Formats: sequence, structure tokens, C-alpha cells
Amino acid sequence: MSSPPVAPPGWSRWLVPPAALSVHLSIGQAYAWSVFKPPLESALHLDGTQSALPFQLAIVMLGLSAAFGGTLVERNGPRWAMTVALVCFSSGFLISALGAQTQQYWLIVLGYGFVGGIGLGIGYISPVSTLMKWFPDRPGMATGIAIMGFGGGALIASPWSAQMLESFGTDHSGIALAFLVHGLAYAVFMTLGVLLVRVPRPDGRTESATGAAGGVQVSARSALRTPQFWCLWVVLCTNVTAGIGILEKAAPMITDFFADSSTPVSVSAAAGFVALLSAANMAGRIGWSSTSDLIGRKNIYRVYLGVGALMYLLLALFGDTSKPLFVLCALVVLSFYGGGFATVPAYLKDLFGTYQVGAIHGRLLTAWSTAGVLGPLIVNWIADRQEAAGKDGPALYGLSFSIMIGLLLVGFVANELIRPVHTRHHVPAPKEAPDAQREQPA
Repeated sequence: MSSPPVAPPGWSRWLVPPAALSVHLSIGQAYAWSVFKPPLESALHLDGTQSALPFQLAIVMLGLSAAFGGTLVERNGPRWAMTVALVCFSSGFLISALGAQTQQYWLIVLGYGFVGGIGLGIGYISPVSTLMKWFPDRPGMATGIAIMGFGGGALIASPWSAQMLESFGTDHSGIALAFLVHGLAYAVFMTLGVLLVRVPRPDGRTESATGAAGGVQVSARSALRTPQFWCLWVVLCTNVTAGIGILEKAAPMITDFFADSSTPVSVSAAAGFVALLSAANMAGRIGWSSTSDLIGRKNIYRVYLGVGALMYLLLALFGDTSKPLFVLCALVVLSFYGGGFATVPAYLKDLFGTYQVGAIHGRLLTAWSTAGVLGPLIVNWIADRQEAAGKDGPALYGLSFSIMIGLLLVGFVANELIRPVHTRHHVPAPKEAPDAQREQPA
């Protein structure tokens, strides 16, 4: 794939966020996988664990492909990366369509989980460094706009997928047709981003390039040798773990908390609570990341981790006394969850520069993969043990909430330990020619 075209003079940098959004809104469909679970279980005679496998593998591949493909993304540019994401993500749906039509479930796991998961990872990190080069003055806002799309993709995909299944049917042929339409539609939509993306001119004559050059520049390999990278890894992991702890079990959690109250939570109300959490997740990605441009990255993570621990404490102590309090605390935690994802690329840029920030970001996303296992494991394992011991209601979650508070405080300390990267890790600046040589006439 050829390198992306350099922006011509007068090119507006505000055309780049829509290019990134076209990719992130598409791959954000991953959060809507649950729409396909019941039809697949019925049509292919699967249990809940089996029907979750494509999604779980996709998230694992997201982390792995982002970590191992980050350097390639930096080397080949955003157009190459977006093209790879388009081909893998759309092909994943087409392979899954074949699997559903032939009732070969392993093809759905291979297509959506493995091939599509690679598209998720490469697509997720593809616009990061480009956006920060275009918006050196507001990197938090720029990455927040794009990563907001990943959180909001499910808000589009969920009703769209449900409507298709209602129209095409929920048998294996209907599922196959829905997968086929998804694959083709997302290919068209992501192509818009591939065609639209531009990189700043290296001579600095674009609107965005002012201030993009100079400052700290650290390679991805050197970044892994710094304590700053690993402190930030802990920060991201603990913040994401705390968010997933609520998000993954939101509906049964609010139902359990108020099961013995005079007004228990209905199924529809629990579903509405989940929708509110999704909105808070998406709003936090743009709202908090933009705020970080004003108050600084370390300060915004003090808010995420410190106030997040306070929200969990309020849930543990008073969550069952007031539904508005429970909902408010959960919404704040989920806004921090989304904000943490969107702010971390800008934090990396502050620490390591823009030189290989996409590759560094890809490696840092292994913290997401870890948290994706850790958060649900803590909440579900403890709740199962408490239920086996005869407990119910809020008592199912008291210990897991205490663990989340402890993890957030660990993350808070890790954030406090972050300092500027030592100069020995910096990429050497290019040496200038001697004065006499520069002044020699051409």
C-alpha cells in the first residue's frame, strides 16, 4: 500500500477526525455482539459460553494485534493501517456469514474472532498518532473524538443489527445474510476514512504542524524500558478494571441491589440503566479527554482514580439506599472508564512524543486485555462465592467493590510516580551542518 497523501496547502485538519470516526464507529460494533448471541444459540444449538467465544477472541486479538502491529502502523502510515483494518474487519463478517450459512460455528469464531479481531486492533490504533500530529495543541480532544466512536459504535449497531435479524429471520440463513450486509456496509463506510485521511506536511506549513516537531521523542523499544510506561500501564489497567467491573454485570447488579426494596428494578429499567452507562462511557471519552487539555493529563487521572475510588466507596456503603445515588455513581465510574481510554494516547504523547506514539499505544493496550479478564473475574467469581454462601442483594458485591477501591488507589499511586522521561531514552536530534557549510552558496 502506498503512503498516505500529504495534505495540500490549505487542507483543514478538521477533515481528519471524521476519517478516524469512520473506522472507530465501524469497529465499535464489537460492543453490540450480544445482539447475535440468542439467535446463534438457537440456530446452531450453542450454550452461552460458546456464543460468547467470538467476542472474547476478538478482544484478545485486539490487544495482541495492537501490541504487535503498532510498529507496522507507525512505519506504513494511517492509510495502510485503515486499509488493513477494513479488509480484516469486513472479511471477518464475510467468513462468519459463510459459517452461519453452512452451520459451521468454527468459521464464525475464525472470522469474527480471529480475523475480525485483528481488524479491531489495527483499526483502533490507526488514527492515533496522525490525529496528535494534526492537533498538537489539543491532543486529548482529538483522540477523544475518534475513540468516542468506538464507544458509540454499538449505539448504531445494536438497533441496526436487531432490525436486520427481524427482517431476515433468526435462523442460520437470516444470521448469515445479516453478517453479509454488515461486512459489505462497513467496508463502504470505512473506505471513506481510507480515502479522506491525510498526514501533515513535513515542512510545517499546515495549520496543524505548528509545535508538532521538537520536544521529547522516544522510540517504542526505548519506551518499554522506562518506568513511566509501566506506571501508565498500571494506571490504565486499574481504571479499566474498575469500569468493566460495573459494565459487564450492570443489569443483574442493579437488580440485586434493589431486589428487596419496595420498588424492585424491572427488566426494562435494568436495560435502560445499561443504555445510560453506554452513553456515559461515550460522553466521557470526549468530555474528560478534552478537559485533560486544560488541566493536564496527570490531574485528570487523579480525578479518574481518586474520585472513582470515592464512587465505589459510596456504592459499597450507601448504594442500596437510593437508586439515584447508585445510578449517579455508576455513571461517573463509566464516564471515567471511557475517559481513561481517550486520554491515554495524549498522556503517552506528553511523555514520549509523537515519534512512535501509535506503536507505544498498541503495546499499552495489553493493559486493556488484562483488565478485560480481571474485572469480570473479580466481580463474577466473588458474587458466585457469596451466593453459594447464602448471601444475596448488595452483599454479593461488597468484597469486590472493596477490591476495586484498592486497585484504584494502586493506580493513583502509580500515576503520582510518573515523571518526565530521562534524556537517555530520547531519540537523538539530527545533527546540523557546520555553520560554514550551511552558509556556502549553492
